[in-house]
Amino acid sequence: MSHEDVEIVILGAGISGLGAALKARELNLSSTVFEARSSAGGLLDNFEVQGFRFDRAVHLSFATEAKVREIFDRTPYLTHPADSYCFDESVWLKHPVQNNLFPLPASEKVALIESFLKRPETVQADNYESWLRHQYGDGIAERYPLRYTDKYWATPASALSTSWIGNRMRRAELGEILHGAFTSETPNTYYTKEMRYPVTGGYKAFIQPLIDDATIRLDHEVTAIESKNKVVRFENGNIASYSKLISTLPLPVIIKLLDDVPNDVKAAADQLKATSVDLVSVGFSAKLIEDLWFYIYDKDILASRAYSPSVKSPANAPAGCSSLQFEFYSRGDQSQFTPETLIENTRHALAKMKIGTPDDILFMDHKFLKYGNVIFDRGMEENRRIVLAYLNSIQISSCGRFGEWDYLWSNQSFISGYEAVK
Repeated sequence: MSHEDVEIVILGAGISGLGAALKARELNLSSTVFEARSSAGGLLDNFEVQGFRFDRAVHLSFATEAKVREIFDRTPYLTHPADSYCFDESVWLKHPVQNNLFPLPASEKVALIESFLKRPETVQADNYESWLRHQYGDGIAERYPLRYTDKYWATPASALSTSWIGNRMRRAELGEILHGAFTSETPNTYYTKEMRYPVTGGYKAFIQPLIDDATIRLDHEVTAIESKNKVVRFENGNIASYSKLISTLPLPVIIKLLDDVPNDVKAAADQLKATSVDLVSVGFSAKLIEDLWFYIYDKDILASRAYSPSVKSPANAPAGCSSLQFEFYSRGDQSQFTPETLIENTRHALAKMKIGTPDDILFMDHKFLKYGNVIFDRGMEENRRIVLAYLNSIQISSCGRFGEWDYLWSNQSFISGYEAVK
């Protein structure tokens, strides 16, 4: 057992914790990052199966912040156009689907456009389902985003707020819908035009310089935080005293680790929910995959989306091979599926999408991540405010996707950690 006395203790060696460590170094402050897992990187970490490399879920960079690019651009990278596709009952459509109805039969296109023209004029207060019906009309909403919501958020759209949307969802415009119904020659309206990915080493290579420069203690899972004594206790018996504590832990997790938390804060934290993620990673013995990623609307396919590590970088697969990774979401930190169910359903998905043959499959690997995305339940923002206000009152800075409890991309998570050190 050891007892360290550290000026700044940082909990979590994901990108936000590493961003905090960088800022501390720039200010000539001593800091140590404590990580529960046996490797750094958090959600940006990766793993290998039979010579194939897979990230822990899909990651691509479109960062514009100068500080992020200063770090990421140290690593040689490839660029990809932000082209993605949608699979709907044996039909492949370009994304966003409402602007690319061209492959559908004429009768279906007419029905969807008529529904769009009859869409509701107003949105009910902070209701994502109402927002979708207002944007796209009942026909498009029910056929595409409402189905996808059930899979990706594992929560009914009517139970979600709209505060997370930003530019993530393309607003519907009649001219775009009509144009995409008549021709496949449609512009890319994605919120970024270019995606970047490291040449080698997976997405983690972008943050490897931060990992190399930080003082990190691996295999240190927090078991208790004594805020009055400014002490953190770990499962391995070690202890760290601090002057400043920065946490990237999920808000419901850190509240359970703290002593003397008021009941109203505990109740608010209990209401904060996130998705967990099952990953099924597939290695193919041939170059079968050309698309970077795609969304899946079919109800009989449990995955919400899939992406190709071998398209992101050829170094992610052995020569002459290719790969896909499918994402399955559950509400809460326990999966609603068994690994066997997911692997069998992935076989069904590949057959339905006509991707290769069973003989092309070298392996299917299953991994489970307890935290994927923050769920924006209606009223979540007030519960989040209560928890963050309490942490601030006991001088704990909470940052990152799950520390801010927000829909942050990797670049935003880095900035969140970087700015947490004052």
